[in-house]
Amino acid sequence: MLTKKQIELLEFIHKRMARDGVPPSFDEMKIALDLRSKSGIHRLVTALEERGFIRRLPHRARALEIVRLPDSLAKTVSGFSPQVIDGDRTMPPAPVRGAMDVVASAVELPVMGRIAAGVPIEAISEVSHHIAVPGSMLTGRESHYALEVRGDSMINAGINDGDVVVIREQDVAQNGDIVVALVEGHEATLKYYRRKGAMIALEAANPAYETRILPEDKVRVQGRLVGLIRSY
Repeated sequence: MLTKKQIELLEFIHKRMARDGVPPSFDEMKIALDLRSKSGIHRLVTALEERGFIRRLPHRARALEIVRLPDSLAKTVSGFSPQVIDGDRTMPPAPVRGAMDVVASAVELPVMGRIAAGVPIEAISEVSHHIAVPGSMLTGRESHYALEVRGDSMINAGINDGDVVVIREQDVAQNGDIVVALVEGHEATLKYYRRKGAMIALEAANPAYETRILPEDKVRVQGRLVGLIRSY
């Protein structure tokens, strides 16, 4: 499920490309969504990428690929097919898959307890149960696991209390990644990762929470967010 701002950004990007054939700049996106800084746009783009609606193309400035549109938006757009934002490549429509195909591609992942999206809580490393996730949500050959979210510090990234996040196991991260960070060896938290020299900033997606800045030897990345599952 996308937030209102994520849908607004996706719609703005799609309409601009349909009208002008050129990508909107981050400044134009910021103005269109009435945000105060481009960092908010970066977070929205990252969230859309993690949810499989867009794809950033490496080594090409501002090149984004619209992979799919949410049902609420696709109904208002006729003839949509995935497209590269800078207009030099298009993707063929994805084949229609039946229910049996989706079931067959599901993968069982261990749910390794709860992760704090708020004040860090004790890390839990024991498997509490397993959950089936779409195979398309898993990336690369690395191991994956799931965690249940507790807290609201990542709510503006579309991650709510009670959600289950899918994590790709890795010990490195890029600035702007949402990661599972182990703080001082015993506290686990879900936050944006930003390196500032020899310091690591763990940044919330909720203005009610302050950014925590710690020496790099106090923070250990245990994985990067690659998917989210929500029950209603």
